[in-house]
Formats: sequence, structure tokens, C-alpha cells
Amino acid sequence: MKRLISVIMVLAFFAGTLFMSSCTSHPNEEQIQALEEARSAALAAEKECSDKKSERQEMEANVNAKKAELEKVQAEKEKVAEAVEARQAEATEE
Repeated sequence: MKRLISVIMVLAFFAGTLFMSSCTSHPNEEQIQALEEARSAALAAEKECSDKKSERQEMEANVNAKKAELEKVQAEKEKVAEAVEARQAEATEE
């Protein structure tokens, strides 16, 4: 959500700068600097988005690995419980 707001602000800044610069024949230094700052902010936001996507993929892979491990352990627990139950049944028959 914060990322979306940042991108919207950058785009609004670009649009405002474009609107202001369209009134003159050439952009002045302040406008050029503002465009460069907006460009830098947009590039930084895109990089952050890419980093967050990579981080999310890593976390999802980790969650899936943990789920698989949990299923394996639960299956093993069921086998052990069945074995214990079978031994208890053998012990009561004797």
C-alpha cells in the first residue's frame, strides 16, 4: 500500500512538472532538477518493489518447505501412534 502511494505521488509529481513546463519553451534548472529527483525516486521505488517481490518468493518457498516438513512429521507421528497402539493390544492379549 505504501508502495502504491509512493508511485502515485511520483506520477503526480511528473504530471505537475510536465504541466508547469509546458507553459514555457524550455525547462529551467529547477524543473530539470525536479524531473531528475522524480526519476530517481521512481527508479528507487521500482527497485524496492523488485526486492520485495524476491523476498516474498523466498518466504513463500520457505512456507511451502515447512508445510511439507509438517506433513511428513504428522505422517510419522501417525505411524508411531499405530505402532504403540498395536503393541498395547498385543500386551493386553497376553
